[in-house]
Amino acid sequence: MRPNHVAIIPDGNRRWAENKGLKSSDGHTEGVKSLRTILDEAIAEGVTYLSAWGTSRDNVLKRSVSEVRFLFKLFFEHFNDLLTSETITKNQVRVRVLGEWRDHFPAKLKKTIDDLQEKTRHFSRHHLTFLMAYDGRWEMLAAINEARTLGQKVNEKILRKLMWTGELPPVDLVIRTGGAPHWSSGFMMWNTADAAFYFTLDL
Repeated sequence: MRPNHVAIIPDGNRRWAENKGLKSSDGHTEGVKSLRTILDEAIAEGVTYLSAWGTSRDNVLKRSVSEVRFLFKLFFEHFNDLLTSETITKNQVRVRVLGEWRDHFPAKLKKTIDDLQEKTRHFSRHHLTFLMAYDGRWEMLAAINEARTLGQKVNEKILRKLMWTGELPPVDLVIRTGGAPHWSSGFMMWNTADAAFYFTLDL
């Protein structure tokens, strides 16, 4: 049966580059190219929801300044491409960007993301979600704290509504690349509670 919602953890970009004698930046660039190919394939296969972990909270806060700057540049180019993409418009793909990116991304990148989300917000045939500066544990804590601020009793319905990923349906299949069969940072922990997992082979 075709999955309705596929989530991807694109791990191993830096290891891939190292194994080929390339720079880390080359691995990140190749990862973005692969994601574009995956989007095309997902649309062709009729997958309605595709979610991808673009960068973790720790990636933004703990990696070197030079690497983070390169990632911001790469993200800016990527989201600009999506902003003018015929694939996005033709296939009516709604793009969401979730996580703490507003707290950590530079202004120019944030504007591009806002423009992309606004342009596609009425599309509903396909849904493409990027998790940026994201940590599943922080998502859960943020939802609980917001419920308390609102004076609401924390239950399943309220918690689901307040989570960043609350509008997304349950994930059917999670794919983690890079040959490391483990989880990270509570990735979409609520949405993936009943998902199937697939870990790719070593790089």
